[in-house]
Amino acid sequence: MTQLITLLSGDGIGPEVTKAAVKVIQHTAEKFNTSFTLQEKLIGGASYEEYGTPLTEDTLQACYDSNAVLLGAVGGYQWENLEHHLKPEAALLKLRKSLGLFTNIRPTNVFSPLVDSSSLKREVIEGTDYVVFRELTGGIYFGQPRGYDEHKGFNTMVYGKEEVVRIAKQAFEAAQRRNKKLTSVDKANVLEVSQFWRKVVEEVASDYPDVELNHMYVDNAAMQIVRDPKQFDVIVTSNMFGDIISDISGMITGSLGMLPSASLGTKYALYEPVHGSAPDIAGKNIANPLATILSAAMMFEYSFEMATASQVIFDAVERTLDQGYRTAEIAMEGDTVVTTEEMTDIVITNFEKIFNDQSLGVFTL
Repeated sequence: MTQLITLLSGDGIGPEVTKAAVKVIQHTAEKFNTSFTLQEKLIGGASYEEYGTPLTEDTLQACYDSNAVLLGAVGGYQWENLEHHLKPEAALLKLRKSLGLFTNIRPTNVFSPLVDSSSLKREVIEGTDYVVFRELTGGIYFGQPRGYDEHKGFNTMVYGKEEVVRIAKQAFEAAQRRNKKLTSVDKANVLEVSQFWRKVVEEVASDYPDVELNHMYVDNAAMQIVRDPKQFDVIVTSNMFGDIISDISGMITGSLGMLPSASLGTKYALYEPVHGSAPDIAGKNIANPLATILSAAMMFEYSFEMATASQVIFDAVERTLDQGYRTAEIAMEGDTVVTTEEMTDIVITNFEKIFNDQSLGVFTL
């Protein structure tokens, strides 16, 4: 059965990194004897320029009809002064809400070859491996009322019980599969909505007695992620706090260009790199494609239940880094700086070698 993937390349470097991920997807499909149909649609600024809106009903319907959606990036300087509902970022918020993508999963793995790329000390970050479960369709980004006038600006942070329960359950289940440790991040010392969040998470915890639950205020969590990231295993938090904490994770890995993500709902799934559209380097063939390639790896795991294929992609990326290949923004002295396309081809070459080793029962890095 052929699986349908909708590609939303978007703006800036989005088309370049999406193209890279597509090459890896197609190579993986060939090696694992599966079939994908790919369809491309516009989103963000590119859609606004073509249709006067950042997200058309046609694009939204294409996503509804798909088995998975792969997104590059949206946004750019030329659209910053548009009304809120016309900005490229509004398309992403609407897409998440329309598809019911209430869980955003952002793993933070420090690849051994990149330990020294971070501004933090090696002994602080080496061995870091945690995942953030961010609630994605509620909270202050969607709460009403919202707005501003000449006298005040206002937003509403609100959560219903079911919104907290469903994200908490997914985080607890992930913790059960990992090291049975879950940190819930809130601001319960100040915000009533966080007090409610904490109360509901504790109720859900009773169904997972094998998981150790602890709570942490978001300001302390931000500090602890930089001070001692290895203390974390699974983190669950609200929309805005998760947005901030996930980007802090870029400090751990050395670059946002290394962070993939999956946004999941009951029926639909969207995969995208954490980084932005980086319009200043767009079209120069120097963007780091690895976060998008790793997002494709997450697609194979979560949407297509092909965990082995996902692992081979992950291992191919790690081997490529171990060989010293880097795009410019993560390169250090002594590294071999390559283009976006060259990095992609090297990953595919290493994929081929690892796949062949696995088929022979070797499967070593």
